[in-house]
Amino acid sequence: MLQIAIVVIIGGLAYGAVYNAALNLSRAHIASGFGFWNNTAGFDISQTLIAYSASTSSFGRAFWVGLLNTLLVAGVGIVLATIAGFVIGIARLSHNWLVARLAGGYVELVRNVPLLLQLLFWYNAVLKSLPLLRGSMALPGGAILNNRGLFLPQPVFAANFSTVVLALVVGIAGAIGLNVWARWRRERTGADPHILWPALASIFGLPLIAFAVAGFPLHFSLPQMGRFNVNGGVEVLPEFAALALALSVYTAAFIAEVVRAGVLAVSHGQTEAAQALGLRSGQTLRLVVLPQAMRVIVPPLTSQYLNLIKNSSLAVVIGYPDLVQVFAGTVLNITGQAVEVIALTMAVYLAISLFTSVVMNLYARATVIAER
Repeated sequence: MLQIAIVVIIGGLAYGAVYNAALNLSRAHIASGFGFWNNTAGFDISQTLIAYSASTSSFGRAFWVGLLNTLLVAGVGIVLATIAGFVIGIARLSHNWLVARLAGGYVELVRNVPLLLQLLFWYNAVLKSLPLLRGSMALPGGAILNNRGLFLPQPVFAANFSTVVLALVVGIAGAIGLNVWARWRRERTGADPHILWPALASIFGLPLIAFAVAGFPLHFSLPQMGRFNVNGGVEVLPEFAALALALSVYTAAFIAEVVRAGVLAVSHGQTEAAQALGLRSGQTLRLVVLPQAMRVIVPPLTSQYLNLIKNSSLAVVIGYPDLVQVFAGTVLNITGQAVEVIALTMAVYLAISLFTSVVMNLYARATVIAER
């Protein structure tokens, strides 16, 4: 009852604030509402994952461009931070003195330096100090690197490439089926089936066979050096690279401590029992320690994911066209409708955070260890 009363009170206060703001805006003859949504934007965006034109696209289209850019950098950051965090967290528990000290030094250094300073370091000190266009670095595979970004070969897919995609989906489904079967057999018999190579053959072998049968329906368009710019290829903006690196490196330090705490929370007797059964160190960590540690790891890991998503709004500092920079920045300045723009931006970040929390809670329930 208390929680319901609090929600009702907060809702009433929010409604009163919105009504009062709308009333004041109408009295001052200031436009309100989302009538600007379909108006022509009239400004360019440096990175667009969907079709966008300054002369024809609307403010609503600019909103979706900024949102997709935010989701892209947040997704890349979460993947990189998770991999690095788990590796560093386990390395902190290593019996090798040098490995453990290096991992500990990384954690103490990174998490005690403000994220904003790290972002400026990656952007100004590292990426912007790369060679100019004339001194561009030619990388293996046809890639080009300079202070304007990284230009990668652009894949060009033929019409029958869908066959390869279908084979990949089937291969992944087969690998998942192998994993389920191996877990079932392990729980029933105690035997540990070796499914690594069959799973890899399913994921990679089947698509490769389909790729060859379909006549190799893929080629790459290489970037070419022009007089004033690099033509063709896929451009990775230095703003995107700097933001993704800063977010992943910074968050990985906190995830490493979360992983270390989760592993230490597992009783040492579990490790001794696994060793007594003849399990190797890697098997003990993968089959015994980590499954139990995940119960402790997932809740604070979710918090780190949420922090990374919200910290991505620092993109405005270096000019990366995320949701805040495009919509809460440029669109707000052009339209002058701060209430609507900021409210919608806040609602989007709230929705992304709630969705992330729901996904992580579902993962935690799906991986919980059934106690007998």
